[in-house]
Amino acid sequence: MLLLLNDIFVSSVSASQAFGASFPKIGQIGIFNLPVDDFPMLRQVIAMSHALDTVFAALADPTRRAILSMLLEDDMAVTDVAEPFEMSLAAISKHLVVLARAGLISQEQRGRVKWCKLEPDALRAASVWMQGFGQFEPVNLDAFERFLATELESPPDG
Repeated sequence: MLLLLNDIFVSSVSASQAFGASFPKIGQIGIFNLPVDDFPMLRQVIAMSHALDTVFAALADPTRRAILSMLLEDDMAVTDVAEPFEMSLAAISKHLVVLARAGLISQEQRGRVKWCKLEPDALRAASVWMQGFGQFEPVNLDAFERFLATELESPPDG
């Protein structure tokens, strides 16, 4: 990943490997080679970028999007979340871990049962980021819910 900010770049080891060049590691800023801590705004942008990457990566999978749409209705036990899918409980649990790490859901133990709850505020940052391009309307969560319901009702392609 290479992040360009007004002629200042921050890169990770993967960028160095990908481009075969020697870039500074995260925490160093190109040109000045100073710690990111000296630039609080830059540190914020890097943290926000990582959070957005995590949210969009979680949303990239159709199974995880289906899980989110199921949780729009109400909190659900993990076993209830897994029921409509033709995959193991372990596979669903891995999807739930990805959603939880992205902040899109939370999980809590109630007695012997683990429950999942939708955390819609995690989508707010992604919505704000998309609005910054001016091409996107603000996300209407009611319309988004209707879209997800329609997607679940239609038979899968293939």
